[in-house]
Amino acid sequence: MDDLLHLARRMMLRAHAPYSKFHVGAAVRAEDGSIHGGCNVENAAYPQGTCAEAGAIAAMVAAGGKRILECVVIGPGPGVITPCGGCRQKLREFASDDLPVHLCGPDGLHRTVTLGHLLPMSFGPHHLEKR
Repeated sequence: MDDLLHLARRMMLRAHAPYSKFHVGAAVRAEDGSIHGGCNVENAAYPQGTCAEAGAIAAMVAAGGKRILECVVIGPGPGVITPCGGCRQKLREFASDDLPVHLCGPDGLHRTVTLGHLLPMSFGPHHLEKR
Protein backbone atom coordinates (compact mmCIF):
# COMPACT_ATOMS: atom_id res chain seq x y z
CA MET A 1 0.00 0.00 0.00
CA ASP A 2 2.97 2.36 0.46
CA ASP A 3 3.31 2.99 -3.27
CA LEU A 4 -0.39 3.90 -3.52
CA LEU A 5 -0.18 6.20 -0.50
CA HIS A 6 2.90 7.94 -1.90
CA LEU A 7 1.14 8.59 -5.23
CA ALA A 8 -2.09 9.70 -3.53
CA ARG A 9 -0.12 12.20 -1.41
CA ARG A 10 1.51 13.61 -4.56
CA MET A 11 -1.89 13.87 -6.21
CA MET A 12 -3.36 15.69 -3.19
CA LEU A 13 -0.62 18.32 -3.49
CA ARG A 14 -1.53 18.85 -7.15
CA ALA A 15 -5.28 19.26 -6.57
CA HIS A 16 -6.95 22.34 -8.04
CA ALA A 17 -9.35 23.38 -5.27
CA PRO A 18 -9.48 27.19 -5.24
CA TYR A 19 -13.11 27.26 -4.06
CA SER A 20 -13.43 24.57 -1.39
CA LYS A 21 -9.73 24.62 -0.41
CA PHE A 22 -10.23 20.88 0.24
CA HIS A 23 -7.45 19.01 -1.55
CA VAL A 24 -7.96 15.28 -2.14
CA GLY A 25 -5.74 12.69 -3.78
CA ALA A 26 -6.48 9.12 -4.79
CA ALA A 27 -4.62 6.19 -6.26
CA VAL A 28 -5.80 2.83 -7.56
CA ARG A 29 -3.96 -0.38 -8.33
CA ALA A 30 -5.08 -2.10 -11.54
CA GLU A 31 -5.19 -5.84 -12.15
CA ASP A 32 -1.78 -5.74 -13.85
CA GLY A 33 -0.17 -4.10 -10.79
CA SER A 34 0.09 -0.64 -12.33
CA ILE A 35 -0.94 2.31 -10.21
CA HIS A 36 -2.83 5.40 -11.30
CA GLY A 37 -3.49 8.65 -9.48
CA GLY A 38 -5.97 11.47 -9.55
CA CYS A 39 -6.72 14.71 -7.73
CA ASN A 40 -9.83 16.77 -7.35
CA VAL A 41 -10.20 19.53 -9.92
CA GLU A 42 -12.72 22.31 -9.28
CA ASN A 43 -13.80 25.06 -11.65
CA ALA A 44 -15.73 28.33 -11.60
CA ALA A 45 -18.99 26.52 -12.40
CA TYR A 46 -18.80 25.13 -8.86
CA PRO A 47 -19.75 22.41 -7.94
CA GLN A 48 -18.98 21.08 -11.41
CA GLY A 49 -15.62 19.41 -11.08
CA THR A 50 -13.87 16.08 -10.88
CA CYS A 51 -13.21 14.04 -7.77
CA ALA A 52 -9.80 12.51 -7.13
CA GLU A 53 -11.15 8.96 -7.34
CA ALA A 54 -12.76 9.67 -10.72
CA GLY A 55 -9.45 11.05 -11.99
CA ALA A 56 -7.55 7.95 -10.84
CA ILE A 57 -10.13 5.68 -12.46
CA ALA A 58 -9.97 7.64 -15.71
CA ALA A 59 -6.17 7.40 -15.73
CA MET A 60 -6.40 3.63 -15.20
CA VAL A 61 -8.92 3.19 -18.01
CA ALA A 62 -6.85 5.41 -20.34
CA ALA A 63 -3.87 3.11 -19.66
CA GLY A 64 -5.95 0.04 -20.55
CA GLY A 65 -6.93 -1.10 -17.04
CA LYS A 66 -10.28 -2.75 -16.46
CA ARG A 67 -10.24 -3.81 -12.82
CA ILE A 68 -9.26 -2.10 -9.54
CA LEU A 69 -7.61 -4.27 -6.89
CA GLU A 70 -6.89 -1.62 -4.24
CA CYS A 71 -7.66 2.06 -3.62
CA VAL A 72 -6.22 4.83 -1.44
CA VAL A 73 -8.00 8.11 -0.73
CA ILE A 74 -6.25 10.90 1.15
CA GLY A 75 -7.62 14.18 2.44
CA PRO A 76 -6.16 17.15 4.27
CA GLY A 77 -7.46 16.85 7.80
CA PRO A 78 -7.32 14.66 10.85
CA GLY A 79 -10.75 13.16 10.18
CA VAL A 80 -11.47 10.10 8.08
CA ILE A 81 -12.12 11.09 4.45
CA THR A 82 -14.33 8.75 2.42
CA PRO A 83 -15.26 8.74 -1.27
CA CYS A 84 -18.48 10.57 -2.09
CA GLY A 85 -21.50 8.53 -3.17
CA GLY A 86 -20.82 9.07 -6.86
CA CYS A 87 -17.23 7.89 -6.52
CA ARG A 88 -18.33 4.84 -4.55
CA GLN A 89 -20.47 3.90 -7.54
CA LYS A 90 -17.63 4.67 -9.96
CA LEU A 91 -15.32 2.39 -7.97
CA ARG A 92 -18.02 -0.31 -8.04
CA GLU A 93 -17.97 -0.27 -11.84
CA PHE A 94 -14.38 -1.55 -11.75
CA ALA A 95 -14.24 -3.51 -8.49
CA SER A 96 -16.19 -5.92 -6.32
CA ASP A 97 -17.54 -5.46 -2.82
CA ASP A 98 -14.31 -6.79 -1.30
CA LEU A 99 -12.16 -3.96 -2.74
CA PRO A 100 -9.96 -2.60 0.07
CA VAL A 101 -10.31 1.18 0.33
CA HIS A 102 -7.60 2.76 2.48
CA LEU A 103 -8.77 6.02 4.05
CA CYS A 104 -5.79 8.25 4.81
CA GLY A 105 -4.79 11.65 6.09
CA PRO A 106 -1.49 13.51 5.84
CA ASP A 107 -0.24 11.45 8.79
CA GLY A 108 -0.96 8.15 7.01
CA LEU A 109 -3.54 5.40 7.17
CA HIS A 110 -6.59 6.08 9.34
CA ARG A 111 -8.73 3.09 8.45
CA THR A 112 -9.24 0.40 5.82
CA VAL A 113 -12.75 -0.62 4.80
CA THR A 114 -14.22 -2.56 1.91
CA LEU A 115 -16.21 -1.03 -0.89
CA GLY A 116 -19.10 -3.22 0.27
CA HIS A 117 -18.94 -1.47 3.63
CA LEU A 118 -19.04 1.94 1.94
CA LEU A 119 -21.72 0.97 -0.61
CA PRO A 120 -23.85 -1.87 0.77
CA MET A 121 -26.21 -3.73 -1.55
CA SER A 122 -24.65 -1.97 -4.53
CA PHE A 123 -25.87 -1.99 -8.10
CA GLY A 124 -23.10 -3.12 -10.39
CA PRO A 125 -22.25 -4.32 -13.88
CA HIS A 126 -23.44 -7.86 -13.15
CA HIS A 127 -27.00 -6.56 -12.81
CA LEU A 128 -26.93 -5.58 -16.48
CA GLU A 129 -25.51 -8.83 -17.87
CA LYS A 130 -27.69 -10.44 -20.51
CA ARG A 131 -29.30 -13.59 -19.26
